Amino acid sequence: MGDDKKDAEKAFQNPVKSINWVTMALLTTVAVASIRGLPAMAPYGLSSIVLYVIPAIVFLIPTALVSAELASGWEGGIFGWVYAAYGGRAGMVAIWQQWIQNVVWFPVQLAFFAAAVAYIFNPSLAQNGVFVGFIIIVVYWIANLIALRGVKTFSEIGSKGLIIGTLLPVLVLVILAVIFVFTGGKTDIPVSASGFVPMWAGIGSVVLIISNFLSFAGMEMNAVHVTDMHKPAKNYPKSILMASVLILLIFIPGTLAISACLPASGIDLTTGVFQAFDVLFAHVGISWGASVMACLVVIGVLASVVTWIPGPSRGLLFVGKEGYLPPWLQRTNKAGMQENIMAVQGIIVTVLALFYALIPSVGEAFWILSAMAVQLYLIMYVMMFMTAMKLRKSAPDTKRGFKVPAMRFVASVGVIASILAFFIGFIQPSGENLNPFFYAGILLIGIIVLGSGPFILHEYKKPGWDLRPKDSAGDSPSGSEGAES
Repeated sequence: MGDDKKDAEKAFQNPVKSINWVTMALLTTVAVASIRGLPAMAPYGLSSIVLYVIPAIVFLIPTALVSAELASGWEGGIFGWVYAAYGGRAGMVAIWQQWIQNVVWFPVQLAFFAAAVAYIFNPSLAQNGVFVGFIIIVVYWIANLIALRGVKTFSEIGSKGLIIGTLLPVLVLVILAVIFVFTGGKTDIPVSASGFVPMWAGIGSVVLIISNFLSFAGMEMNAVHVTDMHKPAKNYPKSILMASVLILLIFIPGTLAISACLPASGIDLTTGVFQAFDVLFAHVGISWGASVMACLVVIGVLASVVTWIPGPSRGLLFVGKEGYLPPWLQRTNKAGMQENIMAVQGIIVTVLALFYALIPSVGEAFWILSAMAVQLYLIMYVMMFMTAMKLRKSAPDTKRGFKVPAMRFVASVGVIASILAFFIGFIQPSGENLNPFFYAGILLIGIIVLGSGPFILHEYKKPGWDLRPKDSAGDSPSGSEGAES
């Protein structure tokens, strides 16, 4: 117990300010923007612009603005913000939603990593469950070891990995697509005003737009590292603005580049990016360039995983420091990283990866599990927007480095969009053949099971779990008085 108290006291000391605003912008971008999702939107051609812009207006912008204000006034990320407004138990619920969706996301993202590796050596391996599961486990634990080295290490890898593994490949993709179009390459994109208007397909169109909200999820994730920034009240909002611009510049031109060189019916959702590189590099007579780009994409995916591993798990560390987790989960290493929480997280990812290797239909199961996690994430976003409105009333005098204009309107748009996306998520997407009631029932049960963690932990919470120094035990994570838990 003595060692636990020392660890807790160390965790409360101010960290070294090791992240500047540009690095934070790049970390936020790498957490949100992934070229993995570009092939899903590429079949819509020019209309994909509208399908990105609408979610950006009603979800990305509110999320960016609200998280910028909250981070400039309160520390601790989503846990610290909700704690300040509604108390520790609500804060625990919010950070749990962010964390659990993140755990499920790792195997999905690393499956794309495995596909990229397979594409370099033997594309058929991408369909081999044992290969994919093995790659997920090995790469996750390598990324975990990197993240354990501390904020400076993972922030450098995250920011440089974004440039090398995401921005550079997208830039090359767009430049080659322009060359392709203007040098006689065959393209199916209709160049007309009508091409910008998505075809209306009833509720399916609404599902498509709503599902694209989640392309922008994660803007708030790195706010947990705001205490590691130089002048966070001034610089965090700048980083959020830069990240928002970079994200749109990755999504829209990258999607159009794939649309320009591949027929809509021939775009594979997993390897579509590599298909596009194959066609574009072959067009300019540099066929080996596609393998080089696949190598760079591998670096980008690894960087995104290294960035996500310490984010939500650090939010759980804040929960632990408030006495909501057992002492052994509050321990940190010499670099101040939450080593035991990250170990538990890694064990869960390993188990999920083993299912990926052993169950033939696990791809569909993972898709449903991901849908469950996404809906839990939307619950967190509703709580975040409600928190912003509540703190404007309950803590008007708290100094903020940035204030959202028309907060009630902006946050209300975010709440409505998140609730709409949550309920639309129960509608079975096209291409799935499950009974719609069975599908919705699976999701509902999964949400209840996955979301029950904070309530179970609160039920078994013990006074001895609170290892904070006595003079800080009544304070919120931000150092200001929070609501009663």
